[in-house]
Amino acid sequence: MSNGEAITPEGLEALKAELDRLEGEARRDIAERIKVARELGDLSENAEYHIAKEDQAHLETKIARLNQRLRAARVVEAPAASEVVVFGATVTVADDESGREATYTLVGPTEADLSAGKLSSESPMAKALMGRRPGDQVDVHTPRGVRRQRVVRLG
Repeated sequence: MSNGEAITPEGLEALKAELDRLEGEARRDIAERIKVARELGDLSENAEYHIAKEDQAHLETKIARLNQRLRAARVVEAPAASEVVVFGATVTVADDESGREATYTLVGPTEADLSAGKLSSESPMAKALMGRRPGDQVDVHTPRGVRRQRVVRLG
């Protein structure tokens, strides 16, 4: 990851928003839980206190990881009028066998969310689609075998 992790501008904004939430609201919530637990008395046998401290450690680890991802992020904008499938592009494909169409936006691996139509650029499907044009057919190697997909349209 020497040249950074590719991320869309929207993905970068979502990362920043998540970091802001964790550094603000989430830290305040944990600090309040620790304060309340301390007031319960003897810390050596105070389960609430120990759970809150463990949650605090997990939160700080998550914040550190998000900061690292932000430092390593390399924002890649999709060309406005690309004629081929590229990072950040939205592409509709049709499965040759079933005829079903699916639309994906190719995003960085940390942004991927298939239920939202965001496909990791490192996935076999995305790798097979990169550089292809509408009308092109690609063979995608999946755990269930090779699936033939046709690029229907871009955008």
